[in-house]
Amino acid sequence: MQIRKFPLGPYQTNGYLLSEDGKAVVVDPGDNSPRLSSILREEGLELTHILITHIHIDHFYGAPKLAAETGAKVLASPKDSVLVAEELRNAGESGYPRLKEKFVYEPLHTGTHQFLGRPCHVLATPGHTPGSLTFHFEDDGVAFVGDLIFAGSVGRADYTGGNAKALFTSIESNIFTMAEATVLYPGHGPLTTAGDEKAHNPFFRGRRR
Repeated sequence: MQIRKFPLGPYQTNGYLLSEDGKAVVVDPGDNSPRLSSILREEGLELTHILITHIHIDHFYGAPKLAAETGAKVLASPKDSVLVAEELRNAGESGYPRLKEKFVYEPLHTGTHQFLGRPCHVLATPGHTPGSLTFHFEDDGVAFVGDLIFAGSVGRADYTGGNAKALFTSIESNIFTMAEATVLYPGHGPLTTAGDEKAHNPFFRGRRR
């Protein structure tokens, strides 16, 4: 599976293009960047799904246009549905023009799903938002974690629906239990690994036994 990273939008949110055997999946298209559409078109890739780790404008802004262009299904947690109206209402304050297309998505529930013909464990990892999801392709040793955890940091828990206790529990129960070599693809900043964060993330120093 090929994975390409695209920092998109005012917050340089990491969007990811996953592709293999003529099929593609996009994780968190944070802007209407022509780069994604161009690659899909030039390489003849069929975009089947758009996966949203959580409902914040910088992670889903590009989804409606991309879905309209390709017919791909947009999937996100129903537990974040309460955030949609607020995020769209405050988009201008975040530097995003009003969306021309309506943002709609299909509910994605936890469990093992198939994307690109391979199993993906969809994990509930609340804390940054109530419905934050992590997409763990265990066989490939990669996980897309949104704004749950970053290299040397963790996501904020002071937005609507955030919960610091839930955030730390999500990380300890879901991320630190992954194989240490698992590469984490966060919503912002550089890649890291589950092992590096478990050993060195400063937010967990006082919590380690």
